[in-house]
Amino acid sequence: MQSGSSLRGCRRVPAARLCAGFTLVEVLVALFVVALGIAGAAGLQTLAVRAGRDAARLSDATRLARSLAERMRGNPHALALPDAANPYLLLDYDAGSGPPTASGMCYADACDADALARFDLFEVSGALASGFPGGRIRVCRDAVALDASGLPAWRCDAQDGAPLVVKLGWRAHGDAATGAPKLILPLAGAAP
Repeated sequence: MQSGSSLRGCRRVPAARLCAGFTLVEVLVALFVVALGIAGAAGLQTLAVRAGRDAARLSDATRLARSLAERMRGNPHALALPDAANPYLLLDYDAGSGPPTASGMCYADACDADALARFDLFEVSGALASGFPGGRIRVCRDAVALDASGLPAWRCDAQDGAPLVVKLGWRAHGDAATGAPKLILPLAGAAP
């Protein structure tokens, strides 16, 4: 028989010994709580990765829209054309409709304003098709960027004097369709 001093954490009581420790149920409950914590952390990590991807895509979209805006400002002859003849205002490209219409190579003084505009639109449309799933881009005159429900709309009012805007959208994770524009960039400094 062992003495009471050799059984750590145990007390002698009449007809029984009580030992301090954890029961199997307590261990299982503790493991369940830890598992819930790990599952919650994994869920938060998934959300953080998705939010980071969405932020990167929005940043890329902003760069693409700004690039088109700078190209338009760099071609003042095409920008000064009436709206019906302005090649930039004819841009309404949906990447789901296939690759953009090819254009001849054109750089600065090597071609006229219309050919330069077509080349700009081809390059921007190609970048949209390769970098944005289900991407769509539209350039138009629009003074009212939101529809009746308060969401951005692809429709443009095309009123005289309305600012030029670049509207850009893409299919987000889990979406079946492109949906509303995710970026609307008014072009400051563009001819009215």
